Amino acid sequence: MIRHIVFFTAKDPADLPEIRAGLEMLGQIPHSTHFEVGQNIHADTLTGAEVDLVVYVEFPDEAALAAYKAHPIYSRAIARVKPLREMRIAADIPVA
Repeated sequence: MIRHIVFFTAKDPADLPEIRAGLEMLGQIPHSTHFEVGQNIHADTLTGAEVDLVVYVEFPDEAALAAYKAHPIYSRAIARVKPLREMRIAADIPVA
């Protein structure tokens, strides 16, 4: 299994609903076994306060992750979100 975790920060907090809507488009892509978008409640004021939204997706294998990223919805979601976001940090973690 692969865990795909992506952190986002908005350029303007007023754009968070639009960014979230763009990220939620990714849930329509059929290759994942679990998909969610969450908003940071900023409870940890010492570190991580800059992260606004998190995408968490699970895939059965690397081929499914590659198919997810190659899907046309993925490109459309990026086009919608990229102009509104400040930071994006992604990690793909293999899990036994």
